[in-house]
Amino acid sequence: MKTRRHFLRSTSACIALPFLESLGFRRFASAAPAALPPKRMIFLAFGWGVTKETWFPDVKQTGVDYQLPPGLAPLARHQKDFTVVQGCSNKFSNEAHWGSTFWLTGANRYSQPGQSFCNSVSVDQVAAAHLGKDTRFASLQLGTPDAKDQGHGPGLSLAWDQRGKPVAGIDHPVQVFHRLFSTEDAPLAEREAMLTQKRSVLDLLTGDLRRVKRGLSKDDTDKLDEYAQSIRDIETRLSKDAQWLAVPKAKPPLAEPHEKPGGREEVQLMYDLMIAAMQTDTTRVMTYRQPVNSVLKDIGVPYTGHDLSHYERSQGDRMEFSQKRDETQSAMFAKFIDKLKATKDAAGTSLFDNVIVGYGSNISSVHFLNNCPTILTGGAANLKLGHHLVLPKDTPLCNVWLTLLHGLGIQAERHGDSTGVVKELIA
Repeated sequence: MKTRRHFLRSTSACIALPFLESLGFRRFASAAPAALPPKRMIFLAFGWGVTKETWFPDVKQTGVDYQLPPGLAPLARHQKDFTVVQGCSNKFSNEAHWGSTFWLTGANRYSQPGQSFCNSVSVDQVAAAHLGKDTRFASLQLGTPDAKDQGHGPGLSLAWDQRGKPVAGIDHPVQVFHRLFSTEDAPLAEREAMLTQKRSVLDLLTGDLRRVKRGLSKDDTDKLDEYAQSIRDIETRLSKDAQWLAVPKAKPPLAEPHEKPGGREEVQLMYDLMIAAMQTDTTRVMTYRQPVNSVLKDIGVPYTGHDLSHYERSQGDRMEFSQKRDETQSAMFAKFIDKLKATKDAAGTSLFDNVIVGYGSNISSVHFLNNCPTILTGGAANLKLGHHLVLPKDTPLCNVWLTLLHGLGIQAERHGDSTGVVKELIA
């Protein structure tokens, strides 16, 4: 009797495929219920904030009966499917040029005595530890070159690992495409040998660390423990690589991007690659640290993102251009939601129904760090969508992130500086 599941087998892995009709499976009324579609989490961040006068809805108009302001007008066709949240901030944030560094962590940069900077784990990486077990990549970090000039601040992406160390991102759509879909040129045996060699090196290092640790001071022991944790992180990644070593990458559902996209095209390509990554179930957790300056140049704005962020000090046209930037970013986001709704996954459901997306910035407007612009969309986390929610001033933004985690079934006790979930968000 033929088995109901197909398997990809290798010397290092045995991975069950989902029920795919192209492999001969069909849905029957008497068949056992199919597994639930996987849940996914995405965060999209822009630098330098928004135009406060025309991006935020009127605080007197809450619930479902609110008017979209001009900065969000391009999202009108999706108004019933996203919620705008006001009143949140990260209470420890104190750098007006850092739109992303603590956005997903809520960390206190001075929490370690004697250090001028430290961070903690970002919410996407908390989710990746749960949602990324069955995918080739536990998470994927996308970015843009010169991120500090784009208003994002320190870091290699939006993501920070369990030790508060930056997680590397990929800054070009072509590189993202190859990471997701390009086949390995080296033969399987050669790649297995390379993994074995890397593991052997780590084994030697681990043994050396145990010997070196004897007789060290507490400070040196702490430094060595941190180094040892980085070794364990590498071991985890190597184990993940070994699991997928003999499994071919998915066929790309889109063409390879050309070498020099910029501005709006770059953002749209990154959005398309995120859709493709979910469609092929290559990863279920992604972040994207978006460009600003190239988008401004693309739409004919004669200012950098930083100069534009000081629109309130100018008697000229900066506020008008700031509003144009907001509308452009909202229009690109609206197209992303279009594609989430239009794209089916292997289970036959729309990506939109099984994803939660957080969109915004740690910078509010000008260089203020209160009332972080925040939009939530997607059906995965059982949230109230179509609402304008105004929370008490300085509500921890991490309360929102904790609510998303709980909505995905990840029962974290707290995240960052959170004080609890946002009950008003829960459907």
